[in-house]
Amino acid sequence: MNEPRFGGRELDYVRDCLERGWISGAGDYIERFESRWAAYCGVRHGIAVSSGTAALQVAIDALGLAPGDEVILPAFTIISCALAIVRAGATPVAVDCDPATYCIDPAAARAAVTTRTRAVMAVHMYGHPADMAAIRDLAREKSLALIEDAAQAHGAECRSSDGAWERCGGMGTIAIFSFYANKPITTGEGGMVMTGDDALAQASRKLRNLFPGSERFVHEKAGYNFRLTNLQAAVGLAQCERIEAILERKRAIGARYDAALAAAPGLVLRRPRENTRPNHCMYPVLLDDRVGFGGAEFARRLAARGVETRPFFVGMHEQPALRARGLFEGVRLPVTERISRRGLYLPAGVAIRDADVDRVAEAVIDLLRDA
Repeated sequence: MNEPRFGGRELDYVRDCLERGWISGAGDYIERFESRWAAYCGVRHGIAVSSGTAALQVAIDALGLAPGDEVILPAFTIISCALAIVRAGATPVAVDCDPATYCIDPAAARAAVTTRTRAVMAVHMYGHPADMAAIRDLAREKSLALIEDAAQAHGAECRSSDGAWERCGGMGTIAIFSFYANKPITTGEGGMVMTGDDALAQASRKLRNLFPGSERFVHEKAGYNFRLTNLQAAVGLAQCERIEAILERKRAIGARYDAALAAAPGLVLRRPRENTRPNHCMYPVLLDDRVGFGGAEFARRLAARGVETRPFFVGMHEQPALRARGLFEGVRLPVTERISRRGLYLPAGVAIRDADVDRVAEAVIDLLRDA
């Protein structure tokens, strides 16, 4: 689905870690990786952690939310987003998504604001930027923290009101990235918290390391063991050094699929919203209502043709783990429900060959033509 490619200095940097013995949660590659990625995203602080899920938890906890506080988030996202809010003692408020981009619907977010709302979370879904202009306006107007989930949005950009391009991960009060194996920049497992706020950065660094006090093994608050290893950071740094080549390849894969699938019967392709530059982290497709089966059956039929796929996320309001906590009772979000049932994404890793993209596209077209 998303085979990575290591064509830079990954081996040199990992060998250096091994030779010098710096292999765990301390070492200069961690600081170099943090600094390099933060500078690339245009923020002051990067705090490397063990996963994107860990980054979400640290970011939410750093904001100091209290029981009764509400955080608005898109229903169409990974459950990690809602679980981080729940585990911090706050309440997730799920809203529907934009049917064109699958990102949070700003109008729905605005309608969900109450006197208890403390933050809003924008998720750049499958590498397409959310409508950050509208979400930032909402956050400023209502004095909300803006949490930016850029887990899949490495290098994706939005044009600001003054015409400048801004990178995802650099537009929120606090932001997160994932460096899982299917991401453009990967450390196998890993993540990073991003912020321009010094106090949030300090809290995030403490939270990832059991929240140390002034003496060793004395802890001021309940933190986590969420450290990234120096070995992983070495791989991440090497990937950062060739981020432009990675993005160029990802966008070429997306463009090749766009051209090949433009006339596919019954298939709806996602088109970039104006003033955005997606990174094509994933290549999502959606079946229109004329097709008599959904995403799960689509995946089974493609698998029979030798094509591996991944399903779309299931909406937060339909997650058993969250419903069991009494959340989202009676909530219906039709756009999220339709997309989650009728979509999937196709193989699009940086190592995929053009011939394989063409073969996948042919399989999709043949399947839908015969449907």
